[in-house]
Amino acid sequence: MNLFSLFTNKKSTLLFFLLCGSQAFCQQTVDSLTISLDNAIALALKNSYDIEIAKNNVEANTILNNYGVAGGLPLVTASATNTEQITEINQRLTDGTVINRNAAAGNNTQASLAAGILLYNGKRVVSTKKRLAEQQFQSAEVLNSLVQNTIALVMTSYYDVVRQLSYVNTVRTSIQASEKRLEILKVRKEAGMANNADIFQAQIDLNTLNQTLLDQQMIAQVAKTELLRILTLDPKSAVTIKDTITVDNNLNLDTILERITLNADVKAADHQIRINELITRETAALRYPTVRFNTAYNYSRNQSAAGFTLLNRTVGPNAGISLIVPIYNGSAYKRQQQVAEINTSSAKLQKSSLVRDYNAGAVKMYQTYLSSLQQLETQKLNYALSKQLLDLTLQRFELIQATIIDVREAQRSFEDAGFRMINLNYAAKAAEIELKRLSNILQ
Repeated sequence: MNLFSLFTNKKSTLLFFLLCGSQAFCQQTVDSLTISLDNAIALALKNSYDIEIAKNNVEANTILNNYGVAGGLPLVTASATNTEQITEINQRLTDGTVINRNAAAGNNTQASLAAGILLYNGKRVVSTKKRLAEQQFQSAEVLNSLVQNTIALVMTSYYDVVRQLSYVNTVRTSIQASEKRLEILKVRKEAGMANNADIFQAQIDLNTLNQTLLDQQMIAQVAKTELLRILTLDPKSAVTIKDTITVDNNLNLDTILERITLNADVKAADHQIRINELITRETAALRYPTVRFNTAYNYSRNQSAAGFTLLNRTVGPNAGISLIVPIYNGSAYKRQQQVAEINTSSAKLQKSSLVRDYNAGAVKMYQTYLSSLQQLETQKLNYALSKQLLDLTLQRFELIQATIIDVREAQRSFEDAGFRMINLNYAAKAAEIELKRLSNILQ
């Protein structure tokens, strides 16, 4: 998946980012903000500190991926010095001449423009340049992994809010049944066909359900707060989410396992192996001779008020080749190369471990996915039947053909069926999200 196209596509959904760009719109949304899944994902990608850090790392490694950093480009330097001096001169020449001078002024001026280029160092520059490129590619895969993980986290949290709100709706439906039951009992009592005990019990059941509703609303609010935290928004914001959980039924385990190698973490591990192999080559190259071509243009002027030489001035170019041969340094380079080879072996083992864990995780998650889907179909039927049973039992209760116990059991069956159906739906969706994350197709 192309990272830049991902951010480009998500920009079309950044309506929420621009909410406060219009004061009128902000005024309309003071009480509650409606966030869709696309809005939530786009917000998380925009506001995530980890993603911003990863993007900075990609930019930094892109800058470093240069032959100059690797040491393969010419090095040009310029230098200049000017020294003024006052000296005491006492000289005796062979012809008997004696020179004595106090506070004789002198001047020494040096200037040089030098250039050098590496001709050979055991292909260390080539290995370093390749390593810098691998580090750039690896940082891009780390960014891709963070994007995939962020999307998965947002989707899981978002659908958890949907799940908790679905619980609220189930409890509200049961409350409506309890209110209907209490209403029927009050009518019966006025007709002398019900006692206070039944009314008290119905009122207690209704109060209990109202308390359950408050508890569930609190849980839903906590889930919303967690979603806002992930989106890096004000946790006190009022949020409205109107959505349903729809599961993709077409995932195939073989396809997912084949795509494990395309997972960003696995690809980053591949790059780490390559980086360590190149570090091994770089370290081995330290044991080879280094050949450099050097050239310079020098200017020198030395002037003195007294002495053997009153003025000495030289100007001209020079060129040469330098050869440095490492002979012995306590076998430090050899040991560094051995350590680099061990690190390469460790990187390969880490990749194998990662692929093993991801394959096992994909198989286990796919089993959860299939099991949840299979149970979900049955549970949807049970939920529909339990709702019909509750409606029928209330009708029979109104006709004095069912007892209060029958109504309570029908309500309990409806609540249990609703909770199980919602949980199975969420479990299937969470498994789908994780499988798509592992196969790098989450978007």
